[in-house]
Amino acid sequence: MNWLKRKLPLAFDREHAPRSMEIPIFPLNTVLFPDEMLPLKIFEQRYMDMAKSCLKDAKPFGICLIQQGAEVGSPAIPHAVGTLAHIASWDMPQLGILHITAHGRERFIIEDSTVKRNGLVTANVRLIEPETPQAVPLVYAACADIMRHIVEELGEARFALPLHLDEATWLSYRLAETLPLKSRVKQNLLEMNDGLMRLRILWEFLKRQRLIDPD
Repeated sequence: MNWLKRKLPLAFDREHAPRSMEIPIFPLNTVLFPDEMLPLKIFEQRYMDMAKSCLKDAKPFGICLIQQGAEVGSPAIPHAVGTLAHIASWDMPQLGILHITAHGRERFIIEDSTVKRNGLVTANVRLIEPETPQAVPLVYAACADIMRHIVEELGEARFALPLHLDEATWLSYRLAETLPLKSRVKQNLLEMNDGLMRLRILWEFLKRQRLIDPD
């Protein structure tokens, strides 16, 4: 198969969130998946200001994989599909460097964007409807076993609880975030709207790497 085709309350209410909104965009050389816990170190002033504003108003920002450009310096061009991020925890171990943990929420698609004078990209985005939960088929049970070992190795604190090893979308997102895949492949997986298809692609990858029994 060619599969390349200090703690804060979680105040952002996803159930009553508007389906369209304006948010600041944080372009990165990484992909954030829904329900992923992503540690970030912020030092550029535009993103320090962004984080402070999000903390003050308990609002999300968007994380998108960089399509063109770099994380530091001139504003990068992001991929159109990204993920809302809520700041779940923060710390400033030294002046001028902010450590946060970003909690991935809904996916979104950028409809239009602007660059502010300080270089911060803001965008009008439309939220993508969450996938319908689906049970993990027996044929992909080995994927759940591998994810269970990954959780044991990294520790449950690395993941947002509760764990849903028996749910296809959750399991496919967690495998996509933790497996050694190229960023472009992860972006393709993020943009898919079928948890079972995403899981099948990852199952094929694990077979190719001889991490699961092909039989």
